[in-house]
Formats: sequence, structure tokens, C-alpha cells
Amino acid sequence: MKIVFAGTPEFAVSSLRVAARHHEVVAVYTQPDRPAGRGRGLMPSPVKLEAIARGIPVFQPETLKTPEAQQQLRDLQPDLMVVVAYGLILPKAVLSIPTHGCWNVHASLLPRWRGAAPIQRAIQAGDTESGVCLMQMEVGLDTGPVLLRQHVAIGASDTGGHLHDRLAELGAQVLSDGLGLLRAGIKPIAQPQPEAGVTYAHKLDKAEARLDWAQDAQALERTVRAFNPWPIAEATLAGERVRIHGAVALPDNQGQAPGTLLAASRDGIDIACGQGALRLRVLQREGGKAITAADYLNARRDLVVGA
Repeated sequence: MKIVFAGTPEFAVSSLRVAARHHEVVAVYTQPDRPAGRGRGLMPSPVKLEAIARGIPVFQPETLKTPEAQQQLRDLQPDLMVVVAYGLILPKAVLSIPTHGCWNVHASLLPRWRGAAPIQRAIQAGDTESGVCLMQMEVGLDTGPVLLRQHVAIGASDTGGHLHDRLAELGAQVLSDGLGLLRAGIKPIAQPQPEAGVTYAHKLDKAEARLDWAQDAQALERTVRAFNPWPIAEATLAGERVRIHGAVALPDNQGQAPGTLLAASRDGIDIACGQGALRLRVLQREGGKAITAADYLNARRDLVVGA
């Protein structure tokens, strides 16, 4: 089959490799290079780098809504378009260009967590299960019928990064299964999504990373895990702004007001929350790197219980 692949971040790379393994990927669409790093130089996306390494032509339109962009896609005569975390909206006219339409690899168990940040929102909400759906795309946001799905458990210590990597590989496997069926002349059966259970995974905002000690400690622990490796939770600790890479919820706040320092030892730094307490285990000072609580305390000998 002639496949056009559309994707941008690291999450999509495994799926591109699967698509290119047994099929002719005639083109890769990815978002335009963006400024990144301290020098703010233009950086190609991970998908673009993978495509270049494989000798696949790369297209980077700002939008697919123009007649020129749509004609360019039409000229490729694709049998199928595979979309994985592309980041651009596909107009109705684009969805109808490939012979078999457009497939999307989505990192949630639809209809739960439609939208931009399903991995992080699942952890933040306390879900015990996630997964990947291979979906036949339609105009609505992640509303199309599901062709295949696979489930995976969310562990108590899973971070956004851990779950991201597992789902990226699972997504590639689900895509491989779907392409194998299509190659054999069997189109996966499209199952409409149920109307019940729809939730939306809104895009992450760095402002959300600011922890509020008045919240429940378990909710804060989930936020710390969900927002690692980006945007990383942050809070004020004894007058200093720190980023928090690792933490665990404790059941007792000792009757103290939220934000009170309860204990500081090599095991961690315990902060009272609205319910329970949060033990900070891995922290990062301004301009520094992530360090253990023990190393942090070596530099903050002023921290004592009740400070």
C-alpha cells in the first residue's frame, strides 16, 4: 500500500517505523520546524528526523485547509493516511482523499480522554487503566469509530514519561495489526464510540504545574507523576521556588495547616496538604538539576520542622 504518514513528536516515531517496514510510505507530513533550546534555533520534529534518515520525502505545511496543500496530497495518490499526534486539524476534504481514508493512533481508551493530552490526564485523574485505539478519522475531535484497541494498566508509580513510552510502542503494535489486516484484504470492523463516558483531555498548561498545598495529597502526587517530564510540577518550599520530579502521598498532615513543613530527612521533605501530606523525594532548584531530597537538604540546612 501507498501510505502517507502524518505525525510530529517522539510518540509517533515507533508508528512511522511500523508503517515503513511493510509498506511504501510515499511522504511524511509533520509540523514546521519550531524554535527550541537556549539559542531558539529552528529544530526539526522527531518524525522529520526519522523520515530523513529513511529517505522519505517530508512536507511541512502550516495548514491542510488550502487547495494547494490538498492537491499536493491528492497527487501522492495514497491508499491510506496514518495520523499519529500530528497536531494539525484534517479538514473533511483531506479525510476523503486516501482510498481507505485516514487512520489515527490515539493514546486512550476512547471515548475517554479525547483531545490533546490523554496520557497525562489519565494519570492525573487517577485512572488505573489506559490504552491505545486505532480509529477511523472523521471531522469531529477523536469521535471516529474504533477499529482496534489494546489496554494497559497504569501503575501506582507511572509517570507521564513512563506511560508515554509504553503507549507509543503499544500504538505501533496496534497500527501494525491494523495494517496487516488491511494488507490481507480484511478491513477492521469499525465500532462506533459509545455516547456515555466521553471526557476531554485538554492541552497541558504550564500554569497547572503550580501545586496548591490546600489540595488533597493524593491528587498532588498524581499531578507530580502526570507532569513528569513536562511541564514538571513546582511549588514554594520554605520561601524557595522548586520543581518537583518525584513525590509520594502520606495519609496524615498532623493537623497542621496546608503548606506547613512537617519533617525533613533523607527520606524526603513532608509538607502538610488539605488532606494528608506530600513527601517530596526529588527536587530541582532554580538553574540546577534534579536531586534527591537528601542532597537538597545538604544545601538547605536551615530547614527544620515548623520552619
